[in-house]
Amino acid sequence: MTKMAMQNDSSVTEFILTGLTDQPELQLPLFTLFLVYHTVTVVGNLSLMSLIFLNSDLQTPMYFFLFNLSFIDLCYSFVFTPKTLMSFVSEKNTISFRGCMTQLFFFGFFAHSECYVLTAMAYDRYVAICQPLLYMVIMSPRTCSLMMFGSYFMGLAGAIVHTVFMVRLNFCDSNIINHYLCDIFPLLQLSCSSTYASELVSSVVVSTVVIASSVVILMSYALILFNVIQLSSGKGLYKAMSTCSSHIITVALFYGFGMLTHIKTSSDESMDQGKILSVFCTFLLPLLNPFIYSLRNKDVKVALKRSLRRLTLTEELGLS
Repeated sequence: MTKMAMQNDSSVTEFILTGLTDQPELQLPLFTLFLVYHTVTVVGNLSLMSLIFLNSDLQTPMYFFLFNLSFIDLCYSFVFTPKTLMSFVSEKNTISFRGCMTQLFFFGFFAHSECYVLTAMAYDRYVAICQPLLYMVIMSPRTCSLMMFGSYFMGLAGAIVHTVFMVRLNFCDSNIINHYLCDIFPLLQLSCSSTYASELVSSVVVSTVVIASSVVILMSYALILFNVIQLSSGKGLYKAMSTCSSHIITVALFYGFGMLTHIKTSSDESMDQGKILSVFCTFLLPLLNPFIYSLRNKDVKVALKRSLRRLTLTEELGLS
């Protein structure tokens, strides 16, 4: 985004974020809790990325997509967490207009990119289960790279559209955002200009992402289910379902909380509920994903044990 794109005719140059709570006695406990969440998120995603990168057994399309999912979750956690942590210990929780638009841009970029990565992972599971003999041909390194490039490109395009239409709005008097982050609906409520175009574009972009990705994911799992039903082997059925279970859980959590969070509401009570739901999307999901894939994945657990044995052996040789 250029300097010109970040400027408009608003008299408001900064916003005040109300944060998660206005109760002083909760500030320190929440700071500690969210700091722990962020630390575990960073360590968990970096560990999973390192494990995939360093183990040749995990150099497959499935783990290539998982590596990128962890990378997105890692970056996503840095969009809001530093500012949220500062809000618990600072007297005045403000963010500049430029900073607010930047936060909104990266929010949209990583959220949209994750939708498409989850979609690519669903297609990958379909090919692995329904076309196993052609798996390495269909899911070639070139194809996987193009799918990831497409995911990031579409995420970038969606984020630019969202941000451009928000920058076009005017903010005149009120500058208090009833949230702990710069989200679309709280900003629309503050605008003193017509928000029709911004609301329409936001709805179209989000609907396109959700519908397109949902159709591909549902079709992939419908074909997987049809293929699995025909398997006479109970072992084959168990293997197919165990392969998909982690992805199904991740998709259900991501889309479930995402759709609940972005249902437009107007009452203060609903906005407070929206903030609580946003916590799950912005803090808990990036934390949970590495554990969902690690604890329910045999290959990852084997690779982790091998890496720990290698590390222990290296330390023993260094001490001897």
